[in-house]
Amino acid sequence: MQKVIEITDFSAPELDVYARISENQLLNRHEPEKGMFIAESPKVIERALEAGYQPVSFLVETRHLETQARELLCRCPEVPVYTAALDVLTRLTGFRLTRGMLCAMRRKPLPAVEEICAGARRIAVFENIVNPTNIGAVFRSAAALNVGAVLLTGACSNPLYRRAVRVSMGTVFQVPWTFFPEDTGWPQKGMECLHSMGFRTAALALCEDSVRLDDPKLMREERLALIFGTEGDGLAPSTIASCDYTVRIPMSHGVDSLNVAAASAVAFWQLCAEPGRSL
Repeated sequence: MQKVIEITDFSAPELDVYARISENQLLNRHEPEKGMFIAESPKVIERALEAGYQPVSFLVETRHLETQARELLCRCPEVPVYTAALDVLTRLTGFRLTRGMLCAMRRKPLPAVEEICAGARRIAVFENIVNPTNIGAVFRSAAALNVGAVLLTGACSNPLYRRAVRVSMGTVFQVPWTFFPEDTGWPQKGMECLHSMGFRTAALALCEDSVRLDDPKLMREERLALIFGTEGDGLAPSTIASCDYTVRIPMSHGVDSLNVAAASAVAFWQLCAEPGRSL
């Protein structure tokens, strides 16, 4: 039996997760087993449920209870559902809900780097990408273009921040990902980890000795890790120096670089999405 609760008191502690707890507080670094995140929109919530994430509660616009939210709510009959009109929910959360539905969910323990890379031939590594919109966008491209796994350095924005999840359209729940452990120094120990798993490493960077993205040598690599840098400065010099290849995307009209989301999509298309190839 669904427990539907009409919102009458904005200060109710059950609503803190939607209204008064920050993304960093939800992450709960000190007690990660208690960490949560917010999934937004029916499609995103559906993908999270299919990936095995546990719902804690729903926040649903009243008019959607019997329409687009109905099927998802029926899958979670014991989970409380808080509801109100859209203007009430907007005042509560501080933003307009996408398709009238949010879900607070438990985080899962992060898998080991070796675990998610075990069967992958092409992986992506992101160094210090702090913008959650960019994180969401790179995951959507990774899912669409057959990237086997995504690895992130410690300073990256968390892929389960609400904006990253929404921009990704829930593909953060479909592509295996994890952070390098804090005691795995990047880039030196991180590169050693990648090489120990049989990956050759390719830094996307503007250097004089860069090879073109369409260089046949890259396509012939059995296992390849594509490494992308920050939105402003790109990859650290020490990271570039540690890689087997430095790779550039050929450009015209005097343009020297692309946003990391665009650059990764181009690289994934060239090196990960070849028709008929098993990745």
